[in-house]
Amino acid sequence: MIKVAVFMGSASDEPLMKPCVEVLAKLGIEYLFTVTSAHRTPERTERLVAELEAQGCQVFICAAGMAAHLAGAVAARTTRPVLGVPLAASPLSGMDALFSTVQMPPGFPVGTLALDKAGAKNAAWMAAQILALSDPGLAQRLKDERAGFVAAVEEAAVAVEEADAARCAGKQGS
Repeated sequence: MIKVAVFMGSASDEPLMKPCVEVLAKLGIEYLFTVTSAHRTPERTERLVAELEAQGCQVFICAAGMAAHLAGAVAARTTRPVLGVPLAASPLSGMDALFSTVQMPPGFPVGTLALDKAGAKNAAWMAAQILALSDPGLAQRLKDERAGFVAAVEEAAVAVEEADAARCAGKQGS
C-alpha cells in the first residue's frame, strides 16, 4: 500500500526530488512518485489526493517550483500531513517558492522543508518519522539509520584528527 505520495508540478523537478524517493526506498516505504500540477491539471491533483487517501496514503510530499501552489492545493484537499519542498526554479532562487509554501492560511498547514535536494531528503525523513509513530519496525529502521550517521561523523572526526596530528608532527620535525 502506498504510504507516501511525492508530487512534482513538472518532470523537470525530478533531479531535485529524486533524493526524496531514494530515502523512502532505502527505508522500505512504499510511495508514488508522479507529476501533477495545481494549475495545469487541477482535476488530476484532486483525483489523486482523493484516491490515494482512500487507499491509505498517510503523507503527501509536494515540490514547490515557480508557481509553488501544489502543496497548498493538496493541503486544501486532505487533512493528512502535507510536506512542501521549495525549489530554486525561478529567477528568485526559490524565495518565491519558500514564501508561498510556508505562508499558508490557518487550518491548512504545509510543513516546509529546506530548498532543493536537502529539503527533498528531509521531507522523506520527516514522512518516515510521521509513519513511524504507528510502525515500530520503521521506528527501529530510523534509529538504525541515525546510528549510522553518528558512526560516520565519529569516523570522520578520527580521520581529520589523525591527519591533523600527522601534519603538525611533520611541521615540528622540520
